[in-house]
Amino acid sequence: MTIATIFGCAGPALGDDEAAFFREAQPWGFILFGRNIGNPDQVRRLVRDLRATVGRHDAPVLVDQEGGRVARLGAPHWRAYPPARAFARLAADDPTLACEMAWLGARLIAHDLHALGINVDCAPVLDVPAPGAHDIIGDRAYGDGPDLVALLGRVTAEGLMAGGVAPVIKHIPGHGRALADSHLELPAVEADITELEAMDFAPFRALADAPMAMTAHVVFRAIDPERPATVSPIVIGEVIRDRIGFSGLLMTDDLSMRALGGTFAERTVASLEAGCDVVLHCNGDPREMAEVAAAARPLAGESAVRASAALERVAAEPESFDQGSARRRFDAAFDMRFAA
Repeated sequence: MTIATIFGCAGPALGDDEAAFFREAQPWGFILFGRNIGNPDQVRRLVRDLRATVGRHDAPVLVDQEGGRVARLGAPHWRAYPPARAFARLAADDPTLACEMAWLGARLIAHDLHALGINVDCAPVLDVPAPGAHDIIGDRAYGDGPDLVALLGRVTAEGLMAGGVAPVIKHIPGHGRALADSHLELPAVEADITELEAMDFAPFRALADAPMAMTAHVVFRAIDPERPATVSPIVIGEVIRDRIGFSGLLMTDDLSMRALGGTFAERTVASLEAGCDVVLHCNGDPREMAEVAAAARPLAGESAVRASAALERVAAEPESFDQGSARRRFDAAFDMRFAA
């Protein structure tokens, strides 16, 4: 029985206790961070061992590989990619070139991930940053307006899927106005629904057909003045599912972020009861994971259907891809070389 969770692990190799826990808990998937990354062979082994614990060869293995400052794979074994803002700068002069490069950059990232067995990338970021907002989004955004963010986010998602990697749009319904970093505290947004519809929700609506999305740990006062989106049935039901029209698998942002209150069991139950399909716990702490697992429910019903549909979107092998010429084209467009 698969439970509605995604878990991290502690280090570059799976410990005996961790493996036993995952075999018993049967999470839907796993997520990797810098602490789990050494060299390509080591990552492939870890991915293989994680999947072996749940007995599913296609179990989702996620990573945050956006480019720029959010990249878990890096030198010396993997090349660097620019932040989303770099594509926005290209678009100021040549929107067609920017779209081509955003697709190509995502396709190259997918090539890197697919070679390791990683089949889900927590990208693209569809948040639209507002003036004066906290820089936790900053250059991770594809522009300052919803149309450009949606355009470049769309081609990024398509580039990932072309390479056999499922995208996760984030942070739905929008983190761009937040005045605080939700890793550290709970942000509250005061904008009215008209402003939110026009700016924050618009890119997510444009990509409502994405296979997966990750929530924002943000309170939207005009919608639910008390609860952050992740644990708000109003935000999830009336905004994410209805106004935005997102019908794919909805996962929480990391439950261990300080924006959320209560025990891990309470966070888990509140997220799932609000309408999230799966909960994400990232830090690999065994006590916290045990609490989440005990409180989580089986992945069943509509959530199971969404989970299967998300993985089916990238089930086929990627088409033939000339990595070398693609990298040369990509580098030339930015007039720079990224670290080999």
